[in-house]
Amino acid sequence: MTNVTRLPGPIADAWDWQRLGLCRGHDSAQFFHPDGERGASRGRREAAARSVCGRCPVRAECAAHALAAREPYGVWGGFSEADRLRLQTIGWEDCVDRASQRVNLFRLEERLTQPARPRPAGVPIRPAAARPATSRPDRMAS
Repeated sequence: MTNVTRLPGPIADAWDWQRLGLCRGHDSAQFFHPDGERGASRGRREAAARSVCGRCPVRAECAAHALAAREPYGVWGGFSEADRLRLQTIGWEDCVDRASQRVNLFRLEERLTQPARPRPAGVPIRPAAARPATSRPDRMAS
């Protein structure tokens, strides 16, 4: 579940960037997977969503929001669920300009292409209780 305590309050200026998103008016199914979708179907849907995000004027704000709020589902700012999970694991906070609430997209994408590296000492990993629960309906309970 999304950690809503990290979301800004109902201040219009904090959410105003969403009005400019190219995803407005698109079918949300392009950005959020249906139950059981995997493989090539998921890859094609995510690629289509990323192409919309790639042209979006507020992509950096969207990516920053999704990472800060730990959005567990969908493509946000051109980053899939798996991308964001990896960025959460290896660290992304140093890629944010706190004044503008934008992330450096180039640095985030570059970080995703690098081999896994341990998180720097002293940087906490979020506790297991804060991680979103995942269920695998395709597997039977043992």
